[in-house]
Amino acid sequence: MNTTKIVKFDRNIPFNGLPDLPPSIDIIDKEILLKWGYASRALAELNKNILRIPNPSMLINTISLQEAQNSTAIENIFTTEDDLYKAVSDTIKEEYASPATKEVLKYREALWKGYSTLLKQKKLDTSVAIKMFQQIKNTRQGIRPPQSQVVIKRGQSEFKAGEIIYTPPRGIALIEKKLTNLFTFLAAKNDFDPLLKMAIGHYQFEAIHPFTDGNGRTGRILNQLYLVEQNLLSHPVLYLSNYIIKNKDDYYNHLAGVTQRKAWKPWIMYMLNAVESTSKITNQKIDEMLSQMEATHKHASKKLKWYSLELNQTLFSQPYVRPQLVGKVCRVSSRTTLTKYMQQLVKIGVLSYRADGRDVYYINDDLIRILQS
Repeated sequence: MNTTKIVKFDRNIPFNGLPDLPPSIDIIDKEILLKWGYASRALAELNKNILRIPNPSMLINTISLQEAQNSTAIENIFTTEDDLYKAVSDTIKEEYASPATKEVLKYREALWKGYSTLLKQKKLDTSVAIKMFQQIKNTRQGIRPPQSQVVIKRGQSEFKAGEIIYTPPRGIALIEKKLTNLFTFLAAKNDFDPLLKMAIGHYQFEAIHPFTDGNGRTGRILNQLYLVEQNLLSHPVLYLSNYIIKNKDDYYNHLAGVTQRKAWKPWIMYMLNAVESTSKITNQKIDEMLSQMEATHKHASKKLKWYSLELNQTLFSQPYVRPQLVGKVCRVSSRTTLTKYMQQLVKIGVLSYRADGRDVYYINDDLIRILQS
């Protein structure tokens, strides 16, 4: 049981007295355990469903677009699906993308960076969090220095906009100590189930607020990686940001409730609801995607002798498809032949064609429908 002395919270003073983990096991009651059961079952069903996908990385590549967009939107950074899909498909070069689109793409790359790093070193620690932060913000910075004086303020649309609502701990050594305690808690064998530890750990990471910016996005990726590390997910595809953005006020209110009143229950219930709801929605998307892939392959392979299973999977790897990608999969180097192939894909309804000035887009409308449903 944690015996750290509780320091009274003052929003205008660095919260250096942020209690270490674990909290008392007494915060877990019957209602939380019941909700934990529902969330665990939904998550297990999702993990089983992932294995039905021929290439699970394809799911990360597609659904992570929505997660990246929603997670950055939580931080009031907005981009359109059209701009995002163009950038991902390299239809436009990244340097010409909008600043918001670049932020979304950095988040997506940070997810991949964190996942690949976890597979190599087999455990989460402060170094993984720093690498993801650096990817998200395209920086070499690490733990924020004391002189950064980071504070959390109310948004411009909120009552008392600009008012300080939280001042995170300050001092590199202290922040490093708090992070070490956090990752030790996550790795330890104790009375808390991993799904509960994810919820508790996410609060702690946001309260530590170790970086000058990008803490929310880094913390939400850490949620994914922790579930993978604990073998609750084979791939990081539980994207909670859509749930959070739809319940944004509750997200921040419950975070504040833990800080100000040690109100763990509403926060844990919120996170378990997010896991259950998101698992069910992602399961539905997987079912729809697999069903549509099968239907598209059946339809196209009857119409076009050159249409392969590999090409079918490739066309569902991203919403906007470049002709060069089709040429690579079909091993076609002739520009005339490739143009003919693309026209045939449009003619039979597998892709749609759109011209925007000099740019030409081939779009998988079925995939977009599933992603945005």
